[in-house]
Amino acid sequence: MNIDNPKSLIVIFGATGDLANRKLFPSLYRLYIGGKLSEQFAVVGVARRPKSNEQFRENVKDALLEAGLPPQEDEKINTFCSHFYYHPFDVQSSDSYIQLNSTLEMLDHDYQTEGNRIFYLAMAPEFFGMIASNLKSEGLTKTSGWKRLVIEKPFGRDLPSAEELNEQIRNAFSENEIYRIDHYLGKEMVQNIEVIRFANALFEPLWNNRYISNIQVTSSETLGVGDRAGYYEKSGALRDMVQNHMLQMVALLAMEPPSRLNTEEVRSEKVKVFRSLRHFSVDEVDDYFVRGQYKGGTLGDKEVIGYREEAQTSPESNTETYVAGKLLIDNFRWAGVPFYIRTGKRMAAKSTKIVIEFKNLPMNLYFPAGEEQQPNLLVIHIQPEEGITLHINAKKSGPSGETTPIKMDFSNQSTAGINTPEAYERLIYDCLRGDATNFTHWDEVALSWKFIDSISQAWAAKKATYFPNYEAGTMGPDQADMLLEKDGFQWWSFNK
Repeated sequence: MNIDNPKSLIVIFGATGDLANRKLFPSLYRLYIGGKLSEQFAVVGVARRPKSNEQFRENVKDALLEAGLPPQEDEKINTFCSHFYYHPFDVQSSDSYIQLNSTLEMLDHDYQTEGNRIFYLAMAPEFFGMIASNLKSEGLTKTSGWKRLVIEKPFGRDLPSAEELNEQIRNAFSENEIYRIDHYLGKEMVQNIEVIRFANALFEPLWNNRYISNIQVTSSETLGVGDRAGYYEKSGALRDMVQNHMLQMVALLAMEPPSRLNTEEVRSEKVKVFRSLRHFSVDEVDDYFVRGQYKGGTLGDKEVIGYREEAQTSPESNTETYVAGKLLIDNFRWAGVPFYIRTGKRMAAKSTKIVIEFKNLPMNLYFPAGEEQQPNLLVIHIQPEEGITLHINAKKSGPSGETTPIKMDFSNQSTAGINTPEAYERLIYDCLRGDATNFTHWDEVALSWKFIDSISQAWAAKKATYFPNYEAGTMGPDQADMLLEKDGFQWWSFNK
């Protein structure tokens, strides 16, 4: 089998939804024109509404054009879309699965995909367990090739519900066949964290509590909840962002060097980080975590409404749209180093970045006592820019001997161009090749929920009477600044 040019049937449940149109179809197309998807593939779109194959292919073509693909590729688009088929489906009907299986057997023969099948669940999570069970009971998982199940978040809403869902899925697929997708793990600069750490003698010896004072992870959005308010009322920023994306980035920053660069070893080191996270009792949560909810304000020159004025939200909503927290990792490398995280909606800028703040020298001749010293900072820009900035101190030009902070910049765009792979493109390709390194293992999911549950329980038990507490267009509530100030630190905000 050629793992670099894999052949497979790809079944997308929820093929008429937003995720399929905005992310999955364009990502598959880029793999196709990049030569990473052979002609021996077919995509079966599954959804409730009736459509013909021709209508579905037009829908796929519209999605590709909407993604801004150049018009000179029209012929290539048409060839690509000819690989797409549509199957109207009722997830609760055995007949639907039996008919789908007949379609897959026919396409497997026509495209010679050797029985390889990916089932991608791009739909509401309450159907995940039911679909997985029916795929097995109706024979769709009995195939001569490999089979893989791709699941979007949320994987449960707490540890008990995640365990129940995992048990359902594991009855149909083994753990090594389950690909729990976290699109942050497909981002170029998130994947670069390991390389920055483990491929540079400049950083790895310093990557510990002797030289680092704190690490900050920020993921801010300018958008509000919009038409996702119904989902968000049940989730909030803690479950939507912290349990998965934020903790995954912390794990990559804190993990020990793996003995080998393979799925098992990388996952093993990440799991050790999750096991070392200090858990907080319900009474301690307010000392380490801050929650917020946005009110109306100004973004640019536009007036925007508050969370409680959004459609499908309660006028007395207790849902957090912002979370800041202080994480402590109780192991030899990181004892005493706070990992600060913050994420929120309707903030001043759309940005995801990591700041590593190094300790100041105990005696610095160029900064006499009482004079403020600029710390050395390593900033990893994840989105929308991609790159690295190193902040160091240097001598000012001239005879004075004074110092000044300077920046050393690397921009991913300047070397790789603007066409670095989109996160979903990379992760779909990894799934096709059977590389699960950048997908989350059940142990990671379970341990992250165990950590998060005490925080969500504390917040559910006590209504936030001070909501809303930050204005749209700012970087969050004042309490988040105080969380760092009491430790002698501040949030760093940099744009490339």
